[in-house]
Amino acid sequence: MSLAPAAARPSAAEPRPSARRRGGQGTYLLFLVPGAVLLVAVVLVPFAMNVGISLTRWSGVGDPRWIGLENYRRLFADAAFWASFRHNVGLVVAMAVLPTAAGLVVAAALFDHVAKRFGPRAASVLRACFYLPQVLPIAVAGIVWSWILAPKGGALNAALDAVGLGSLARDWLGDPDIALYSVMGVLVWIQLGYPVVIFMAGMRRIDPALLEAAELDGASWFGRFWHVTVPQIRPELFVVLLTCSIAALKVFGPIYVLTGGGPGGATTVPSYSSFQNFFEKTQVGYGAAIATVLTVLILLLTTAFLRAQSRGEER
Repeated sequence: MSLAPAAARPSAAEPRPSARRRGGQGTYLLFLVPGAVLLVAVVLVPFAMNVGISLTRWSGVGDPRWIGLENYRRLFADAAFWASFRHNVGLVVAMAVLPTAAGLVVAAALFDHVAKRFGPRAASVLRACFYLPQVLPIAVAGIVWSWILAPKGGALNAALDAVGLGSLARDWLGDPDIALYSVMGVLVWIQLGYPVVIFMAGMRRIDPALLEAAELDGASWFGRFWHVTVPQIRPELFVVLLTCSIAALKVFGPIYVLTGGGPGGATTVPSYSSFQNFFEKTQVGYGAAIATVLTVLILLLTTAFLRAQSRGEER
């Protein structure tokens, strides 16, 4: 006869802990179903269809004709395709490298100097001003910059002429030698606010005691910034570099609005080249091949960044 009290005996109707855990896991999995459905419907299925189209010759009308890897063989032998990738390297510099470096300096200046001297509200206003180009419609920003960079009557050339530097006036978006650099300058202006916001958010979580200890040890502002602030916001650095690099690889709107890939293909990038083959040249299979290669490149870049980030965290 058992002498255990009645309250200590497990009830037949009460589920065991393991059963409760299994039930809880099943409930959690239900919350993943909408995201999984969207992933399959919006990402995986269209990507699979794009890969299938890239293996055909199709004008967008009628039945596609299967040609296997012919589009990819043509793609890797296409000098214009490789030139567009070289242009994309410049855009990675303009949208990822330069904004990250400049944004780090601007965020540190706003956080360490402006906020302490003029108050956090002033720093917040300036941060919003830097971020404003990010929320402007790219069509609006592109048209305004087209007016600024216009060869005749443009604000930039007029300003150069007003200060006696009229000899430096150029057709900023129409000269094949400088059109890409002009677009890069516009993209730096558009992209700068994003790293500023991310880095300022990261600086808020740094323990002030670390900075105070470095200051007591005699470290200068730059020493505290380089040896304390930058290592502490390393995760934010990886996030900014990754997202900005992906944005640069798939950039389309600024190119479409500012130059249309011209002059003479001087600003064409793979995403715009894919668009041209899809909708202007009606070479849908070839355009799909370009889009597929670009997607694979972005996936490889993302994997490399994530591995580098995990190794950095382990160290």
